[in-house]
Amino acid sequence: MIYKRSSELFVEAKKVIPGGVNSPVRAFKAVGGDPVFIKKAQGAYLYDEDDNKLIDYINSWGPMILGHAQEDVVNAIVERTKLGTSFGAPTELETKIAELAVSMVPHIDKIRFVNSGTEACMSAVRLARGFTGRDKIIKFAGCYHGHSDSFLIQAGSGAMTFGTPNSPGVTKGTAQDTVLADYNNLDQVAEIMGNNHGEIAAIILEPIAGNMGCIPPAAGFVEGLRALCDEHGTLLIFDEVMTGFRLARGGAQELLGIQADIVTFGKVIGGGLPVGAFAARQEIMDHLAPVGPVYQAGTLSGNPLAMAAGYTTLKILNEDGAIYKRLHDKTEYLHKGIAAALSKHGVEHTINQVGSMISVHFAREAVVDFGSAAKGDNATFKKFFHGLLSRGVYIAPSAYETWFLTDALTYDDLDKTIGAVERTAKEL
Repeated sequence: MIYKRSSELFVEAKKVIPGGVNSPVRAFKAVGGDPVFIKKAQGAYLYDEDDNKLIDYINSWGPMILGHAQEDVVNAIVERTKLGTSFGAPTELETKIAELAVSMVPHIDKIRFVNSGTEACMSAVRLARGFTGRDKIIKFAGCYHGHSDSFLIQAGSGAMTFGTPNSPGVTKGTAQDTVLADYNNLDQVAEIMGNNHGEIAAIILEPIAGNMGCIPPAAGFVEGLRALCDEHGTLLIFDEVMTGFRLARGGAQELLGIQADIVTFGKVIGGGLPVGAFAARQEIMDHLAPVGPVYQAGTLSGNPLAMAAGYTTLKILNEDGAIYKRLHDKTEYLHKGIAAALSKHGVEHTINQVGSMISVHFAREAVVDFGSAAKGDNATFKKFFHGLLSRGVYIAPSAYETWFLTDALTYDDLDKTIGAVERTAKEL
């Protein structure tokens, strides 16, 4: 495939946009080469500026669970646009999508809409601190909760020291209130809680990780976190920006059977438009202004176009009783096909999958946390990425990102993908 026009556009973009992109991973720095510039999308496919057709496994990093330009969602956006694009005032539609979301997700009474997953996670932590009267939080290495200061933290000099900033612009003071732990290491979390008794406002995690590749929680891990939070009066925050409404109607809470105190959403809840949300039981949510003292606001929160797209998407997911099984079955089929193709050519790998999230790691060991994900062969991943791209398959340009499947994918698409993997495997 030829990507001449994309390369030209990238040169122009770099003159006026930092790095030529508005989100760093899009720049292809992890895999080399120039990013693909997209012109349009339909169903399971992207069409770039050179008119290449690509089977899409990024799906806007998760939201396009129904496929690109899904007719009902597009029509809902168009009809709302005719009535005005933004009011800065309440609309009935905000209440309708809130009622629908609360009915679908277990253990939440109220929800507030914001403009992104980053904003949702930032607000959830502020709410947790305001509710508990504590300052510190625990987050896990490899879990990404947006680019808010509290989350851009790396490990300190010891195994369980306070974090240090991993981005200029994040103050040391902010980092001191974030304690880093290893995903799936319950004993470590218990020790941290004991060493900071009465100081931890919240533990925040991706209950099924997607930002170090897809990594499921080990047996007993999330259950153990729930018990520790109950013991210490700490709130458990599930970052379901990726998993919410994607892995089940009620997200990871439903799938795992574990109750979180606060849940954050994004991606699917906006139907492809910029939306985030956070939700909890009434006792916690009523600490938010204007009812309570914890301040949070947003001029474009509850934007009618985003609410229309999100409401339509959730309504379809809520009413289609078979969609999650279809998505799981397609992903399982892809999983088996990729594993067979790589094994046939002796390519060392491990594959993680939960529902319609899947990732391929070129690693010897099971990938259970950021440390094991980092042991993967990135050189092989780069070749794998470009081999698939040259054969019309578009996956995330990073070894640390999950793939997302859409219901619009056909088994023919999956077979073509598996064939592309096999031909690429011969070259690895």
